[in-house]
Amino acid sequence: MPLPNILVTGTPGSGKSHMTKILAEEFNLKHQDVADIVKEHHFTDGYDETLECPILDEKKLVDFLDPIMRTGGNLVEYHNIEFFPERWFSLVLVVRCDTNILFKRLEHKGYNSNKIKQYVEMEIFQMALEEAKTAFKRVPVHQVRGETEDDVEKCVAIVKDFLKNW
Repeated sequence: MPLPNILVTGTPGSGKSHMTKILAEEFNLKHQDVADIVKEHHFTDGYDETLECPILDEKKLVDFLDPIMRTGGNLVEYHNIEFFPERWFSLVLVVRCDTNILFKRLEHKGYNSNKIKQYVEMEIFQMALEEAKTAFKRVPVHQVRGETEDDVEKCVAIVKDFLKNW
């Protein structure tokens, strides 16, 4: 039986990438960084001037990922998840972050003030968590912190326990 697929989501800057890299290595899962896949395969359809970001072609992305997801053992990282089929995942991890830490991370990454404000508000209103709970009703959704290495260790323990019982 193949390993399950796990989704890691959260507000940009919350610690998803760091968490996902460690989990992929720890459990020998294939890291699927959706942002990189979108860039590499040009799965965009224009640019949204208001949101200041490319418009994702969700159908092309899902069509590309579907055969990959069928093989199992994938650790998928992305911040926008409502279009992913629920059947793909057996576990969802929502990485959360203190807004002061998030603000500093986004500032350090060079985000403009409007984007920083938008993402901090997303974190305050728990938008990633609410989106995950709405989109994945039959899949366990765990809220994890992405601020310290202790947080990473706690997340590793959650995944280890999940895989042990898989």
